[in-house]
Amino acid sequence: MTLPRAYFDDLYAAAEDPWSLRSRWYERRKYALTAAALPRERYAEGLEVGCSVGELTAVLAPRCDRFTAWDTSAAAVGRAAARNPGVAVELRSAPADPLPEVDLLVLSEVLYYLSPADLAALLEQVRTAVRPGGTLLAVHWRHPVTDYPQTGDAVHAALDAALDWPVVATHREPDFLLDCRVRSADPRDASVAAAEDLW
Repeated sequence: MTLPRAYFDDLYAAAEDPWSLRSRWYERRKYALTAAALPRERYAEGLEVGCSVGELTAVLAPRCDRFTAWDTSAAAVGRAAARNPGVAVELRSAPADPLPEVDLLVLSEVLYYLSPADLAALLEQVRTAVRPGGTLLAVHWRHPVTDYPQTGDAVHAALDAALDWPVVATHREPDFLLDCRVRSADPRDASVAAAEDLW
């Protein structure tokens, strides 16, 4: 079963920053790797699903002309909005709220909260939400968490099975997985060097 909104409301009621996203080197390093994996310097429109307190939002929003961040917890939305003035931070839940069309879609530390059925529904939305030539970036913790319906490895396997888009970058560590894809039928579109006519 997908984790309910109340689960996250309880976490944010108990702590200002439940995962210490603002203070851990682990998180800052992961955010730097996440941003570095993006194949484009800028995007017209980006969306981050599951923004928490808005730390990754603060890294990604400057790379986009317009950036929207979603979270299922009202407390998280308030904290992320305070951290990121000028960013549209919205109280929404995927896949119940359909994904809009965007050039950059970021699914970081969020997919393992979903049941297999909800994950499949969301991945079906992803197929059309990312505009042609756009980027999908997914990052997930690899260690099991008792409360979570799925593991990071399982959700990245589901991504591999659902999307045949060319891979820009894959990063695998003992702690997390990162996959960056571009919506295209041409593998050349995943090459940053090709985009600048270097080959």
